[in-house]
Amino acid sequence: MTTRRRFLQMTGAVLATPVLPRSASAQQWPTKPIRAIIPFSAGSTIDILGRIVVDPLSAALGQPIIVDNRGGAGGSIGTAVVAKAEPDGYTILIHASAHSVAPAAYPNAPYQAGRDFSAVANFGVVPNVIVISPAKGIKTLKQLVDAAKKGSMSFASAGVASASHWGAERFRLSAGFNAVHVPFKGGIEALTDVMTGRVDFMSVGVSSAIPFIREGKLLALGVATRKRSSALPDVPTTIEAGYADSDYTYWNGMLVPAKTARAIVDRLHAETQKVLRVPAVIEKLKPLGVEPMPLTPTEFDAMIAKEIETNIALAKAAGLKFN
Repeated sequence: MTTRRRFLQMTGAVLATPVLPRSASAQQWPTKPIRAIIPFSAGSTIDILGRIVVDPLSAALGQPIIVDNRGGAGGSIGTAVVAKAEPDGYTILIHASAHSVAPAAYPNAPYQAGRDFSAVANFGVVPNVIVISPAKGIKTLKQLVDAAKKGSMSFASAGVASASHWGAERFRLSAGFNAVHVPFKGGIEALTDVMTGRVDFMSVGVSSAIPFIREGKLLALGVATRKRSSALPDVPTTIEAGYADSDYTYWNGMLVPAKTARAIVDRLHAETQKVLRVPAVIEKLKPLGVEPMPLTPTEFDAMIAKEIETNIALAKAAGLKFN
């Protein structure tokens, strides 16, 4: 009996051993550098916002956060990397609303946007602004739409299913014109071709466009929101211009692999919220037109799930073909 009892005790201890380190690791997290994958190129809206948040977040967590830009395929390449990563809190995803568009554009992607991730924190909403080269001679949204209906028109994006692609599609469908989509690997590359006039227009986050608008290299025709942007108060909204349902909620935020411990998700959420309330961070976000959108992780997950459903339905109803 003594030998059998001892064997059972040892077996129980061995079986219980893996559970203890998992619990302990979540409580002690983080104990090493964290990798933050941004699935778009440097200089994109989410890259700019992500870096503003990540720097003070790193200090709050006491560990370096290394930014890794993995652009391409509307953000799906970098996103797939995070989906396959260990759910240990050491790989995070800094993404935007393109995340909820991916299922409509990439139904065969090696991950499921709604199932394989847990939302952590929303950094805020950035207005998309429709921009064009001043050399085109188009000064209003109406003039842009009239020109598109009379002849050929093209629009640039940071990639298929990116926020810039979806924003332009929503405006185009609302205004009732056809246009050729010209996707790029990143937002800066796309904006460059709009500035030179090789591509006609772009719907892009204010954060990326505003330096070029101020320099006179781009002309802002309208913001795709229901109210005017604090960053561009003199620019009318697409709704004001008469294009119903042309607004686009361009959120930016943080996600982690779905099986990440709740203790880590909650810690990340709490520390990120503290960072977003730091006066220096607010001052950096304000001129970029970022509007606060405080959500709990559960609310953020629910919002993404609803957007995925809506975007799939919209793509089917409009017969959108993602090239």
